[in-house]
Amino acid sequence: MAVAGKIGANGASPCVFQRSVLEQRGLSTMPAILSRSLAIGLIACFIGSGDARASAIVADAAPAASLADGRVGIVAFESATPRQIMDFVKRAPSDRAVVTGRLSLPTQAKGPFPAVVILHGSSGVNRGEWMWARRMNALGYASFVVDSFSGRRIAQTERDQTRLSMAADIADAFSALRLLATHPAIDSKRIAVMGFSRGGVAALYSALEPFRKAVIDDGLRFSAHIAFYPSCGIHYASEHLDGAPILMLLGGKDDYTPAAPCVAYADGLQAKGARVTVQTYPDAYHGFDRFTSPHAVPDATSARLCHGEYDLDTGRFTMASGDGVVSGEAARLAAQACLSRGVTLGGDPEGRAQSPALVADFLKSAFAGER
Repeated sequence: MAVAGKIGANGASPCVFQRSVLEQRGLSTMPAILSRSLAIGLIACFIGSGDARASAIVADAAPAASLADGRVGIVAFESATPRQIMDFVKRAPSDRAVVTGRLSLPTQAKGPFPAVVILHGSSGVNRGEWMWARRMNALGYASFVVDSFSGRRIAQTERDQTRLSMAADIADAFSALRLLATHPAIDSKRIAVMGFSRGGVAALYSALEPFRKAVIDDGLRFSAHIAFYPSCGIHYASEHLDGAPILMLLGGKDDYTPAAPCVAYADGLQAKGARVTVQTYPDAYHGFDRFTSPHAVPDATSARLCHGEYDLDTGRFTMASGDGVVSGEAARLAAQACLSRGVTLGGDPEGRAQSPALVADFLKSAFAGER
């Protein structure tokens, strides 16, 4: 019996809610990050998907520790809400949260299925995430759209990213992985993660082993990472990677989370032996896979001028400042000083048309490698 719940009426289409109800009835997660100011510098650029309306995924039942009963539809599960990155990495006690997701299985295929965890941006779950969930189902994969906000009583973080640390999104990704691995219709060795903007950050950096080991006790890992327009200017780093392939999809005109730092980050990962594919759409802005027209968001805060690194292996945070590199309090001040406002957001015909096929080919290859 699936967990009872609902999808907010202001977002997902009525057919999504109705199908979920039928399924439920059996008819078909930086040091704090160092300070409030630094937290803005690190994550303020992780925005939403570009679709104006968000839809909460609300569960009415207790969180599930296992999906061994084969349930689908809306599921609640426990995750962590870390406030400091290194506390998260070191598994220090943190606030617990009940977050939600919607699991959908393909109808025209036979399991066990590969699965894709889908992570939203700063505006919450919206039409774009449901669009990609349907695409995954059409490819023969299960989809699990995770709502990191509603269970924490957050509507959005676009105006104040310090409301929720990026560590929480990463914790949610791995908590979802651990939960899906218990489902009898899902192949635990073929579960990928895909995210957009803020969710893209979690999808990208979940390839770092210190984050995986913060939640996962055994060898369970994501089999692939797909990051749409993540932020890489101030990035996380580790010498230890999970070995799974990574796909980064970037906008050449993205003035919110620019492509260049992500290309440089990908080069660094490749130098460590990672399998990284980067696709940049030259004329695309942030949110290029969506159907909204490009438009200005003048009050949005961006870290596009910021360049820094948080080393998960050492706990050291550094920032580029002037002609050199600073750490400690100087890095905190540099992270605050480099922020700027005003971005462009909206879809791009080329990126919107080509990215689904690229994602499909990437997942097909990644999942075939795990057989």
